[in-house]
Amino acid sequence: QVLLVESGGGLVQAGGSLRLSCAASGIRFSIYVMSWYRQVPGKQRELVARITGGGNTNYANSVKGRFTISRDNAKNTVYLQMNSLKPEDTAVYYCAASIGSANYWGQGTQVTVSS
Repeated sequence: QVLLVESGGGLVQAGGSLRLSCAASGIRFSIYVMSWYRQVPGKQRELVARITGGGNTNYANSVKGRFTISRDNAKNTVYLQMNSLKPEDTAVYYCAASIGSANYWGQGTQVTVSS
């Protein structure tokens, strides 16, 4: 059974920082592409950042220079370090694991940035 469990969300003031974590189980973590997505009510889920098993990363333009995705294959965990947070970063953040046509999702964690 594949399980992705996010943690680290919460309420923070604009300009602050949060670090999200996503612990994976039930998959061969090191070969999966791991991603963070976010979604606000009424809008489509959008890709925030992605990291391959080899550590290659890409980011949405809106978070470049502020967010950093990383992974620890020994701990089966992917992280999202979010700095200089803005109110528009408020969303539910989801972790995803992908390989080929297989995609798995976590349950999401709420991030709220107050102005």
